Amino acid sequence: MPYSIALAGKGGTGKTTVAGMLIKYLISRGKTPVLAVDADSNANLNEVLGLVVTDTLGNAREEMKKGIVPGGMTKDVFMSMKLEQAVVESEGYDLLVMGQPEGAGCYCAANSLLTAFIEKLVHNYPYMVMDNEAGMEHISRLTTHNVDVLLIVTDTSRRGVQAAVRIAELCNDLRIGVGRTCLIMNQVKETPPAIVLDIIQNAGIEFAGTIPEDETIYAYDMNGKPTVDIPDETPALKAAYAIFDKIIQ
Repeated sequence: MPYSIALAGKGGTGKTTVAGMLIKYLISRGKTPVLAVDADSNANLNEVLGLVVTDTLGNAREEMKKGIVPGGMTKDVFMSMKLEQAVVESEGYDLLVMGQPEGAGCYCAANSLLTAFIEKLVHNYPYMVMDNEAGMEHISRLTTHNVDVLLIVTDTSRRGVQAAVRIAELCNDLRIGVGRTCLIMNQVKETPPAIVLDIIQNAGIEFAGTIPEDETIYAYDMNGKPTVDIPDETPALKAAYAIFDKIIQ
C-alpha cells in the first residue's frame, strides 16, 4: 500500500492549494509516482494542478447504474475501462477524480467494483495524496480511512480551529485508522493568538506549523494560473515545504 496523506478542513482554508503544494513537494523530493485523488464533490484539484479532466468515477457509477454498458462487455471490464479513462497522467503523478456523489437509487454494485479496482490501482504508487470534501461528511461516511497522515488545514480563527478539532475527534471516534494527525494553519497574517494555540494543545493535536498569506498564490488563482506552478522562493511554498519535511517519511 502507498504512504497515504489525506487532507481535511472546513471550506475556505486553502485545503486544496495545500494539497497541490504537497504534490509538488513529493515530486521535488523524488517521491514518485504520486497518485493524487480528488475526493471532493466540488472537484477543483485539477485546476490547482493545471490539468483538464474529461471523466470521473462518478460518471462511471452513473453509467453502470443506468445500464449503459456496451454490448459484449461485462460490467467488470466496463468499470476497468472507465477507471483507466478517469486517470489523468502527468509528470511524476496521476490524478483520479471521484466526481459527484451518488444520486437516488442503489449504487452498491458499482461502488463495490470501483473499490476493488482502486485498491488494485493504488499499489502502483508509493505515495497517495487525497483531497477531501470540506467539513466532516467524508469522514462520517468512512470514505477516508487507513491513512498514514491526516493533515487538517485551518485558518487562524477560533471557529476554524474548533472545526479542525472536531474533525480530529470524529476520526478518533470512528476509528478510521489514522497513523498521525497534524494541523496546518494556513493563510496566516500574524502570529496565532495564544487562545487558539491553547485549543490545539488541549485537543492533543500535533501542530505542524503555519503557512503565511501570500499574494503570489492569490494572483495565480485570480488569473487562472495553476497554483502548483508558483516559484520555489514563494514564502508560502517555502513554509509548506518546511512543514512537509517534518511530516512526510
